[in-house]
Amino acid sequence: MRHYPVFLDLRSRRIIVSGAGETALAKLRLLIKTEAAIQVYGIEPDAGVTALAAEGRIVLDPRPLQTGDVSGAALFYAANDEAVEDHRVAEIGRTEGALVNVVDNLEASAFITPALVDRDPVTIAIGTEGAAPVLARKIKAEIEALLPAKLGILARIAQAFRPRAELLPAGRVRRAFWAKFYGGAGEAALNEGGKLAVVEKLDKLFAETMANANQPDADTKGHVSLVGAGPGDPELLTLKARRVLHEADVVLYDRLVSGDILELARREAVLLETGKTGFGEGMSQDDINALIIEHAQQGHHVVRLKSGDPTVFGRLDEETDALDMAGIAWDIVPGITSASAAAAKMGVSLTRRGRNSELRILTGHDVKGFAEQDWQSLARPGATAAFYMAKRSARFVTGRLMMHGANALTPVTIAFNVSRQDETLIATDLQSLPEALVKANLSGPAVILFGLAPKAAGSALTNIPQNTKVGVA
Repeated sequence: MRHYPVFLDLRSRRIIVSGAGETALAKLRLLIKTEAAIQVYGIEPDAGVTALAAEGRIVLDPRPLQTGDVSGAALFYAANDEAVEDHRVAEIGRTEGALVNVVDNLEASAFITPALVDRDPVTIAIGTEGAAPVLARKIKAEIEALLPAKLGILARIAQAFRPRAELLPAGRVRRAFWAKFYGGAGEAALNEGGKLAVVEKLDKLFAETMANANQPDADTKGHVSLVGAGPGDPELLTLKARRVLHEADVVLYDRLVSGDILELARREAVLLETGKTGFGEGMSQDDINALIIEHAQQGHHVVRLKSGDPTVFGRLDEETDALDMAGIAWDIVPGITSASAAAAKMGVSLTRRGRNSELRILTGHDVKGFAEQDWQSLARPGATAAFYMAKRSARFVTGRLMMHGANALTPVTIAFNVSRQDETLIATDLQSLPEALVKANLSGPAVILFGLAPKAAGSALTNIPQNTKVGVA
């Protein structure tokens, strides 16, 4: 991110524009929406610029900008439509301490003006680092269509009500109050009875929320959501998972959860890594349970964020049992598990009529537990299985399957970091599986799909998504 987006307070500040033609006028149409004092310098001003000056919305000085004119200004625009003049006045602006924008010259500009969706006081800024203005306008048009025209009215009324809303208990109670207002109650009141009805609705919601919060038997315990983060791609999150992340006060996440997923959490949320990782040092499950309960008992909405699906090798029952013992309410938000994501990348089905009517999902984390599997049925032709956390036990798995009659040439696919930027698929066979893992020497989560090969393997690999690295071992 080269340009960091901020919202600059321009009350009682000065903005200087050098240039009074059509280019300057285009900028002025945005700038006059601010509370800044705007001074424009330029000869032969456009009729639109002259009209703005006549209305008292800008001060127009029909001469070229000179040294001293920019002193004390917050922002300076060079909009002369003439490169030499823009360069001259931009140097004055920089020397006199203003942030300088040279219109249509990204390299000479200290800031850029984004495309704006204006629902004052709600403002959405859209930037593309100057690379795609047409795309910015397209996004602006789509957002404009999504946001009600009256959103600004609701926001202004709510802004005036905020001091009173601060009397509500901070955190979940206060957020629930505003969520109900913006979730439809405010807009319905505005449509039915105008601004007065909105104020009355706020009063009613406030009274109801305060009464419930002050009930002697009010539940002071929080709520825990056990959420599947999917394999790593944020676009594979469910809509419910996204919503819950936006609502969370505290997010306890495993190391395998991608940074892109964590970016979706509410900015004010506390993010705590639990340190769970295969075969390495990490927080014990008892400590994780205690941490979840500790934050929930403070009245927080806690999200326990797990890679993949929390119901698949996520020790879910241990956490829900601990929450039940503590009397804390919880819910589960399922996620896409790695085996499904890997199969999608491979372009194949995990089950197929005439090939396999069942799918085994096993964990290789506990090799001792592997000894108890029905290896004979796993070794039958057409059998399919997904082995999680089995990189270290791959040689054991290969030996057991072949010992029970599995064909040494049975296809196997190793999916590393599936759905992420560095995802890699390695197509191999059963007898070559241990050596393929050693040769790959890749880090990150892996799922081994026994009995399945990428659909394009052995041909042109044309069905494998572009970003996916495919190897054949």
